[in-house]
Amino acid sequence: MARDRNLFKKLVNRQLDRLEGLAPGAELGPEGALAAELGASRTTIRAVLAHLEGIGVLSWDGRRKLLLRAPRPGDRFDLAETRPPLAQIEEPFLQWMLQGELPPGASFNEAELARRFGVPLGALREYLIRFEPFGLIEKRRNRHWVLNGFTRDFAAEMFTVREMFERHALPLLVAAAGPGERLRPEVAAMRDAHAALVQGDDAGLAAFPALDAQFHRLICAAAENRFMLDFSRTIAIIVHYHYRWNKRDEQRRNRAAIAEHLAIIAAVLDGDAPGAAAALDAHLATARRTLMDSVLWNGDDAPAGDARA
Repeated sequence: MARDRNLFKKLVNRQLDRLEGLAPGAELGPEGALAAELGASRTTIRAVLAHLEGIGVLSWDGRRKLLLRAPRPGDRFDLAETRPPLAQIEEPFLQWMLQGELPPGASFNEAELARRFGVPLGALREYLIRFEPFGLIEKRRNRHWVLNGFTRDFAAEMFTVREMFERHALPLLVAAAGPGERLRPEVAAMRDAHAALVQGDDAGLAAFPALDAQFHRLICAAAENRFMLDFSRTIAIIVHYHYRWNKRDEQRRNRAAIAEHLAIIAAVLDGDAPGAAAALDAHLATARRTLMDSVLWNGDDAPAGDARA
């Protein structure tokens, strides 16, 4: 139900976009044509039209639909209301995982977490279930979940998949970030966000895990492949959850990663596909090494990279 309501609000906003270029008195087309334009069912389109009639944007009498006035900003649903439920959970869940005191073995209640995030319980449960196959979270009785760690072998396999996905998506990002192309504003904004961290103090580096997740998600988004994008979201939380339990050289690691991100971004914005690929390869190698050397793995007495001669 929540998912259907979310789609309805998104379609209302899209229909208002289409009405902005019309003069009052203009007649809308038949419901079938409107449904085809918006990629929705006729039932959903009828609900959209009924809503617009109810707020005075148009009149609807049988097959005749007339625009009464130009859309106003207040007619639109807020962007947060049109985001899918899983997207509404992702950001607060990432922040909760990375900023809270939740060591491996900690448990939490899904009902309490749903109230904390202000999201439906079913949507939260659906989101948590995606982590079970990765071993990060385990379902227990009475709506309780337990946070687990994962093994070195699992981490190596996970990074292999990440490398394949991002190397495939990067040339598509270069093409989509050219002058006037659809992703150039997002890539430029990503550059500016990284530059702000470089110019800030060490305390500001606490924002880097979330920015890192956005950066790698942007790379995968260029492929327009839902499986790659879903994997990117999941791996970001798994990786940074494990990073946070070893603070050794954390600020140095973050600043090094920011510099590597900026090298990739600069090549992407320059349209330099070979340069971007080389910068990405270097960054992926660093990221793999950092995780393998930094995490206190199950059964270890100290992080692998902290061994003393």
